[in-house]
Amino acid sequence: MDINNLLQEASSILKEKNIQTYKIDSELILSKTIKKDLSFILANGDFEIDPREIKTYKDLILRRKKNEPIAYILKRKEFWSIDFNLNRNVLIPRPETEFIVEEVIKKYRYRNAINILDIGTGSGCILLSLLKNLENSRGIGIDKSKKAIKIAQKNCSYLKLQTRSKFINCNIDNFRLDKYDIIVSNPPYICSHRVKYLSRDIRDYEPIEALDGGVDGMGTTIRIVKKSQKLLKKGGHLYIEIGEKQFNKLSNILLKNNFRIVKKVYDYRKNLRCIISTKVI
Repeated sequence: MDINNLLQEASSILKEKNIQTYKIDSELILSKTIKKDLSFILANGDFEIDPREIKTYKDLILRRKKNEPIAYILKRKEFWSIDFNLNRNVLIPRPETEFIVEEVIKKYRYRNAINILDIGTGSGCILLSLLKNLENSRGIGIDKSKKAIKIAQKNCSYLKLQTRSKFINCNIDNFRLDKYDIIVSNPPYICSHRVKYLSRDIRDYEPIEALDGGVDGMGTTIRIVKKSQKLLKKGGHLYIEIGEKQFNKLSNILLKNNFRIVKKVYDYRKNLRCIISTKVI
């Protein structure tokens, strides 16, 4: 079977399941399967595919048919123009989280010897993106998931940042190492009762512990703020991603823990996405 016929068959399968990105998904999965880039696939429709690769391809299309995210099938996701290794043990990086990276880089681009802590690092995408852009920085990423830390370490090695970063399997409550200029975090912030209403590709495949923030979605966030008060240097900054309608409660918690809010960052849909605060005492 050639590329054109295989893509047509796969696209039809995904389209019938109301997968909106059926065409590009079919092409990306084929690119992964036959180890050719998209330009080759689009320019060589009559190229005959090896039967063994056809079987592999169809197996991957069936996974996508069941709503498994394309990022897990491809085992990678672009974030801040970097391809990160992924598997189902880590959350898929979202474009909205890039706002944290953007804001840190804007403020610290010309500063020297920045020490960064990433709480709940997952794939390491936030910390490693920052280190890649802030050449004089160093940092630590922590996560309570051993499997997530393995993925972060793999990405660290791939990006050749081992000398400036370290990833530790640790719960935030037990972490006491060093003082930091910046703490960044994309914590779980979805209310427990809302998890079951998430779309299937999220609910059935992404790690729930990276999504479920407890009864009000603020459980982990509160712990991060309290711990950051001890780990940040005076004048240091906390960058934290938040969920819908969480600002008022978070602002009170920050105030009680000697933080002053310096900026609210909104995403592409004008939703409040990130709070930047500074430690005043």
